[in-house]
Amino acid sequence: MSGLPWADTSAVVVDLGFGDAGKGVTVDLLCARRRYGAVVRANGGAQAAHNVVAPDGRHHTFSQFGAGTLAPGGPVPTHLSRLMVVDPFALAAEGAHLESLGVADPFALVTADARALIATPWHQEANRVRETARGRDRHGSCGMGVGEATAYALARPGDAPTVGDCLRPAVLRRKLHRLADHLEALCRELGADAGGGPDVEECAAAYGAFARRIGIVDEAYLPGLLSRSPVVFEGAQGVLLDEWHGFHPHTTWSTTTTANPLALLAEAGAGARRIGVVRTYTTRHGAGPLPTEDPGLAAVLPERHNGTHPWQGAFRTGHLDLAAHRYALAATGGVDSLVVTHADTAAAAGGRLRRCTGYTDPAGRPLEIAPGDAPAPSHPLHPSPAPLDARAQAHLRRQAALADALATARPVLADGPTPPEAIAEALGTPLEAVFSGPTRADARITAPA
Repeated sequence: MSGLPWADTSAVVVDLGFGDAGKGVTVDLLCARRRYGAVVRANGGAQAAHNVVAPDGRHHTFSQFGAGTLAPGGPVPTHLSRLMVVDPFALAAEGAHLESLGVADPFALVTADARALIATPWHQEANRVRETARGRDRHGSCGMGVGEATAYALARPGDAPTVGDCLRPAVLRRKLHRLADHLEALCRELGADAGGGPDVEECAAAYGAFARRIGIVDEAYLPGLLSRSPVVFEGAQGVLLDEWHGFHPHTTWSTTTTANPLALLAEAGAGARRIGVVRTYTTRHGAGPLPTEDPGLAAVLPERHNGTHPWQGAFRTGHLDLAAHRYALAATGGVDSLVVTHADTAAAAGGRLRRCTGYTDPAGRPLEIAPGDAPAPSHPLHPSPAPLDARAQAHLRRQAALADALATARPVLADGPTPPEAIAEALGTPLEAVFSGPTRADARITAPA
């Protein structure tokens, strides 16, 4: 493989679909090609599931650790930025698996901004209570409490636990007690069983141990890191699930575009190359519109690392949706290069793969989709009004109407699979790498046009 054209600057990796396109393998490839100062997480939380298979067969699903941890030159450190929602318990479980793969002291690789929110067991339980109460109208939540932590921080910013609170036991205990009260009140409101919840003292002690194992840093850390070395920003989920640009309500409480990484880079006076990732076909985990869905494809395109999730729901498969990916490109402001994964699937699909070039409504009229003028992200450090102001409410109604339209849309399909080069041409973006298998050894690097 030749050297990567983006190797001398920071990189921002973003999924141009509904997630699961291959952000993890893309980050793993980048970190195998050169030494980055860190992999930085700048949105989402422990609900991320980025599967990386090393050429030696080791497999790990990256959730909060950066997907450069298995890089051949040694693990690339992970930084959890202030725009991340950190789950210490999930991080501990993930670190234990990495240790079993031969990564020595993985927690020494992690730094976390003291301002980052924490997703606790109370947030997780509240998340699941709400989702269960929705019944047949479930949103498709991952059930990890990430959105609940963000919503709670917007409503009660002074009570929201942060990474830095893990160094302040008295403050942390007070906030955890208030969270327990919040969950109990929510359960009463929804007629659910609170189940007792975890012990506050035990949880606080575990968070104290977490704080002693990782590096908790202040606002000067990331700008200093960016001044010394390029980094890789590893996005979570996909643009089509973005809190404002996704198809409401089947979205995430997270900014999944390149906006967060670009904001952090701008604060440090740095820039980056934006890398979009797509599959050769389009998938979605859980509820929400997927206009090109074809249940028959699932039988010929099996998923080794994705399946039915108790909270998200089924893993769904559809034909390549170029119209949706164009929408994602517009929503994120474009990318500089494209990585295409699952290029080996056309043969496996036995000629069944097709591509969607647009949509029609049930009456056969063309249906165009385009991003609207979205409000600011909802993160507490970049808050939109809570409760939502009239503009934000109007925008979400627009996105909900778009979701309804896509739920009944008919894809305009062209015959035959689409080679990676043709996908890049259709999306007007230079092709940088193609994966024809699950490991970095299966990647082919191409030069930009």
